[in-house]
Amino acid sequence: MTDNIKHVAIIMDGNGRWATSKGLPRSAGHKKGAETLRQILETAADMKIPYITLYAFSTENWQRDKAEVDYLMGLLRQYLNSEIKEIEDRGARILFIGEREMLANDIIVKMSELERRTKNNKDFTLCIALSYGSRAEIVAAAKKAAILVAEGELKVNDIDEKTFSNLLYTAGIPDPDLVIRTSGEQRISNYLLWQIAYSELYFTKTLWPDFSAEEFKAIISDFNSRERRYGKV
Repeated sequence: MTDNIKHVAIIMDGNGRWATSKGLPRSAGHKKGAETLRQILETAADMKIPYITLYAFSTENWQRDKAEVDYLMGLLRQYLNSEIKEIEDRGARILFIGEREMLANDIIVKMSELERRTKNNKDFTLCIALSYGSRAEIVAAAKKAAILVAEGELKVNDIDEKTFSNLLYTAGIPDPDLVIRTSGEQRISNYLLWQIAYSELYFTKTLWPDFSAEEFKAIISDFNSRERRYGKV
């Protein structure tokens, strides 16, 4: 089923609306969303999809109400300290992309520990976009290129798409074949803008807490039925 797909990127959207629709606090939606995440990661591992990238927290999310951000950071700590162990035990290499300096120090330390501990795992790669914004990523890569040129380590004429890609947070990771966004919103929201130039897109109205393994499998099946031409006839 997954012969044609190597990398799935997911925008996990709709936790707050799910909770509001049920008369619950937004935190309840985030908690249920974490349960959904566990199920989807287990399914992706069973399907042997080599790369999964999750949009966990954007740079724009820092603008949310402080109480909600604090709750999300607490949920993140819980996830990093316990729940992620299951996916680690399944042979996942875990990477984090984003502006980690904006996070609390204990979270940064845990992220680095997980990356170090799982660096030799080969079953699949779980990439978590945390405090991430694609425009900031591209600007940071451009600055790196400028510094390398100024220091004489890189020539301007040697900068091509491959060189630039290797300056991004996702260096060494293949571009996503498929981007899935839940909740009915049909936009990319500053997510992997460079990397998804030729990705297939799938928008589902299902709110993330209600997203199921069955729907995930159906979307992968839909992807495998598509013809990807990359600008060719």
